[in-house]
Amino acid sequence: MKLIIIGANGTVGSAISNELGARHELIRVGKSSGDIQLDISNSEQIQVLFARTGKVDGVVVAAGHVHFAPLGEIEEQHYHIGLNSKLMGQVNVARIAQDYLHDGGSITLTSGFVGDIQIRAGASAAMVNGAIEGFVRGAAIELPRGLRINVVSPGLLEASVAALGSFFPGFEAVSAKRVGLAYARSVEGAQTGQVYAVR
Repeated sequence: MKLIIIGANGTVGSAISNELGARHELIRVGKSSGDIQLDISNSEQIQVLFARTGKVDGVVVAAGHVHFAPLGEIEEQHYHIGLNSKLMGQVNVARIAQDYLHDGGSITLTSGFVGDIQIRAGASAAMVNGAIEGFVRGAAIELPRGLRINVVSPGLLEASVAALGSFFPGFEAVSAKRVGLAYARSVEGAQTGQVYAVR
């Protein structure tokens, strides 16, 4: 298959690329690296991306930012970081990708375990992750031409413990291999409207 991996050089994106790159042709996309550069919060850039790549068999998104801060310190503009980037960025990829996917193609988005597991300073992330999962469930029943859409909800990756572990005291980290396999399940499998949680 010919697959677009958005966020391919990040921690999660690298796990995806390592798993799927062994079997498929990957177009690696990043904000400042990869085969093509893209700011996921800019829908015009998303349109240009697909116009450049042409028809593909699947698109995977592991990109987008959210703001972590104590609830009492989050202002409206901080919420908009996650809404504009991680949420609407992924929604716009899914929306635009439909016209560039072969029949039966797949869309895989990324949420995260801060959504069903509470942590301090995680209210904005929880809001965004929950919205992404709701969108995927709702969109799955309306996609045309046998297109599928799923979302992977990874836990804290082992490679991220040094940078992010202080946010997740007592949590067991997950391996990049397990995370990569969840994305492979979405891309290479047959299900749609699913949330694949890796814990």
